[in-house]
Amino acid sequence: MIAGELSGDKLGASLIEGLRYETDQKIIFSGIGGPLMEAAGLKSLFNISDLSLMGLAEIIPKIPMLLSRINTTANSIINQRPDVLITIDSPDFCMRVAKKVRKAHPKIKIIHYVAPSVWAWRPERAAKMSKYVDHVLALLPFEPPYMEAEGMTSDFVGHPVVFSPNVTVEAQKKFKKQHNLHDGPIITILPGSRISEINRMCPIFDKVTGNIQKLYPNVQFVLPVALTVEEDVLKAVNSWSVKPLLLLNSGKDTKQIEYDKFITYSISSAALATSGTVALELAAKKCPMVIAYKANWLTTKMVKRLAKIDTANLINIITNTKVIPEHLFENCTVEKITNSLNSLLNSDNNQILAMSETMNKLGINQEDNHLLAAKSVLKILK
Repeated sequence: MIAGELSGDKLGASLIEGLRYETDQKIIFSGIGGPLMEAAGLKSLFNISDLSLMGLAEIIPKIPMLLSRINTTANSIINQRPDVLITIDSPDFCMRVAKKVRKAHPKIKIIHYVAPSVWAWRPERAAKMSKYVDHVLALLPFEPPYMEAEGMTSDFVGHPVVFSPNVTVEAQKKFKKQHNLHDGPIITILPGSRISEINRMCPIFDKVTGNIQKLYPNVQFVLPVALTVEEDVLKAVNSWSVKPLLLLNSGKDTKQIEYDKFITYSISSAALATSGTVALELAAKKCPMVIAYKANWLTTKMVKRLAKIDTANLINIITNTKVIPEHLFENCTVEKITNSLNSLLNSDNNQILAMSETMNKLGINQEDNHLLAAKSVLKILK
């Protein structure tokens, strides 16, 4: 199994749990994963943070290291000759590994978890992927036909976010008391889980939080810190004019870290988040949000040239609306984000209905995602 991002690490850990539940055979897991997959029993070849890169300017200096990691990973798989290779998202890394494995051992089953968003940009990726991949586990209900059209099999296995932990009223009260949070507005701040995102977004979020506090003097900010960038966040937030409550990870197991994060979403009046999977996590807890993202000049130009849609937010995409405010690239300014966040706090918003519709379409009424994914994998192996 290979996961190159924290979001992939969550999927991988859940899939390990599902596979163990669905079969009485002993399964040995190896590959690359983060803290959740390692806690589930996978010993990672190297630290997952080596692969958590985004944007051409960030990737180019790391090319020699990435090529070395690709070779190390592929050689390890080739030597082990596993029954199945499961690559999880991170297609630029995973497909290069899959290509080498396919050439060395044509009969090894290769499954990719998270269909590439060919409906959004770079539609040729599905055809390229089909040369190395047998089966795709899709998180969105409309994705399997895109994969099947290129000769792969594919199952919609639901999205894990709809099965996020239930947060009780008692847990909310205990959390607020523990962290000395009062009943005024609470805003969750989510600058990202990559170092490059922290470096770009924290200076912007610093100024936005300062502006919002001037408008709402009793506002409280909470920042759940991603495990992979804890030191970077501490360094960045140290100079903020308004210090948020930092939810650090020391002394907590991975489940407690996740649960605290979802409690924070459930008690928040709004969230300011860097664009990514976290938007669906917020939607699962009905937390209104403003989404922002800033990239370097080269990445901005490339994405805008290749994109087939004008939104990056899955709630907007799935509901065919623009209900979630997005400030991307050149629109990612302190003034515009402040105005959107102020509007969200100052009026009834229409995001909740779209969030409920999104959760329904992502499989909230079907079997748990990790079991569906496990059954799909076992079906291919059989």
